[in-house]
Amino acid sequence: MNYVGFSKFDTANGPGVRVSLFVAGCTVHCKGCFNPESWDFRAGKPFTGETLEALLSGLRSPYVRGLSILGGDPFEKENMPQVLAIAQAVRREFGSTKDIWIWSGRTREVLERDSSARAILSEADVLVDGPFVEKLKVTEKGHWFGSTNQRVIRLRPVAAVPAAQDRAPR
Repeated sequence: MNYVGFSKFDTANGPGVRVSLFVAGCTVHCKGCFNPESWDFRAGKPFTGETLEALLSGLRSPYVRGLSILGGDPFEKENMPQVLAIAQAVRREFGSTKDIWIWSGRTREVLERDSSARAILSEADVLVDGPFVEKLKVTEKGHWFGSTNQRVIRLRPVAAVPAAQDRAPR
């Protein structure tokens, strides 16, 4: 798996200060996507053991709340084995003390039909799902989604997730 972005100090993609990983590869190709350069599976750099250690090192900072995995799309079949390994490594080291947020252009209902996607969802705390729809674009700040059709879905009870950001599934 390749990645096109990595930040140890992200405040735009989930609550609090976060480590964020933008994976490469997406076949959804939403019109108006904010990150179309991430569609190419060969873009960016290979995710290695060194990258995983840098990610875990960033999460060790006491002020970092959790991990955000975006893309591209983490739920592309080419990305899922490595994304699952990352989520499992975070859980092994941090248990539930750091939350995992993950974004997909696919809906939860579609993801739950795939056993590999279900395995990733079982490690995550929050899923932001659905394709970006340009005519439903959100322009005000403070949302974790790009268009109003997208949902922020708690996958497990997380006291640290701000209730004001929750969106009930439609």
